[in-house]
Amino acid sequence: MIAAEALVKRYGTKVAVDAIDLTVKPGQVTGFLGPNGAGKSTTMRMIVGLDRPTSGTVEVNGRSYREHPAPLHEVGVLLDAKAAHPGRSAYKHLLSIAATHHIGASRVREVLGLAGLDSVAGKRIGGFSLGMGQRLGIAAALLGDPETIILDEPVNGLDPEGVRWVRTLMKSLAAEGRTVLLSSHLMSEMAQTADQLIVIGRGRVLADGPINEIISRATASVIRVRTREAERLMAATTGPDATVSVLADGAVEISGLTAEEVAIAAAGAGIMLHEVATVSGSLEEAYIALTAGEVEYRSSDTAATGARR
Repeated sequence: MIAAEALVKRYGTKVAVDAIDLTVKPGQVTGFLGPNGAGKSTTMRMIVGLDRPTSGTVEVNGRSYREHPAPLHEVGVLLDAKAAHPGRSAYKHLLSIAATHHIGASRVREVLGLAGLDSVAGKRIGGFSLGMGQRLGIAAALLGDPETIILDEPVNGLDPEGVRWVRTLMKSLAAEGRTVLLSSHLMSEMAQTADQLIVIGRGRVLADGPINEIISRATASVIRVRTREAERLMAATTGPDATVSVLADGAVEISGLTAEEVAIAAAGAGIMLHEVATVSGSLEEAYIALTAGEVEYRSSDTAATGARR
């Protein structure tokens, strides 16, 4: 488990992490989201002892990272897949890490196989593609068979098979009762992988809870209906709280009413409905809504690239 209390990190006058309280529990995949500059990387670096907090505490499995006598067996981490000597082979790279904790060569070969790197174990890392580097970084994180796994953008550069492998791996590790913290900007992948979410912006926690609850709180559901009597349905469902529109494909979209209320209104007007569905908001929509005022680096609305004057 990861637990942070009143965690603060300042760099001079800049506050990178602003009194964060968070708990990442075992047995589930926790997604860690936030805009660039939100403090995600700084928080993860403090969790694994690479940065010292200005104030507050953060513990992994009941201790600060620095207090663990064999940290690789407690926490496996991937923060930078490029943090490997390019002249070493994949096997020698993992073997050198394993030697710090008296981990045998058999475990090195095991994680190479798990990551799908058996065929390139003897090749130099400098010749690896981005995706192969990611696989090697994940293999290194799993080397000590840790109870807690922290991965930052693990699917960056991976092909669809690799992305699916990471998704399945994270879920299986959580199912074994391990603590899994996953940071990514890929909303579609996070939506398929995470059970819980922690969203931060400008160093503060904006949302923390089950992914479905966060989406439902931050977005509005709409009712999508198909009927041959769209105009009559629009008239039957008008009201102070309802907004009705016809989509390009002919479906009617209604907000401000429940599916039951729409069905009752249609039945009262003698309108036959062919389909009634509740369409929930997406994780991307929820994320944009939550972080709208917290984005530090924002592109301009108008671009002049290649424009004539």
